[in-house]
Amino acid sequence: MLWTFVPVAVLLSLTPGPGMALVVRNAAVGGAGAAARTTVGSSIGVGLWAVLSALGVSALVAASEAAYLGLKIAGVAVLVWFGVQALRGTEPGSPPDPARRDFSSGLLTALANPKLAVFFLALFPQFIPDGAPVLPYALAMAAILITADFVCYVSLGAAVARATRVVASSRLARRIEQLTGAVLIALAGRLAYESR
Repeated sequence: MLWTFVPVAVLLSLTPGPGMALVVRNAAVGGAGAAARTTVGSSIGVGLWAVLSALGVSALVAASEAAYLGLKIAGVAVLVWFGVQALRGTEPGSPPDPARRDFSSGLLTALANPKLAVFFLALFPQFIPDGAPVLPYALAMAAILITADFVCYVSLGAAVARATRVVASSRLARRIEQLTGAVLIALAGRLAYESR
């Protein structure tokens, strides 16, 4: 049953969203290493949501209008924050620890995404056999999704980093950063106006 989840996980990883936009932005600014650190942070956030889903927290978020709204507001704020930072541009020497910034941006983007809570609640049960223990299956599916995300995002980050080095690196990096900033703000707007 888990093998049927693999193509779903790959398709989900290839679908553009806040995590992918952030990886592209960080790769353009900080290179392939920044993209990898962002991906690790995002992967940990996705894994935490998977565990919380198996423990029933996702069901609480989905059932409680207040909890969902609070998480949605946090998600919008995080996306707008990262979007505005990208539009303003990276200032040399501004982040004291770029590695920590890359990691935490991926982690925060995943944790503040209310769609992940609802997503796991809606998707995972379809792949868990009747009567099977939920937590091991949820963790296995999370591992599959995280692996697919990691391969997709790290490959994309490496390609973006290579492109910015080859073609007028600073100008292209700045354009990519501005574009992803606009995309992150647009995603925040979509999240703000979307209903569950």
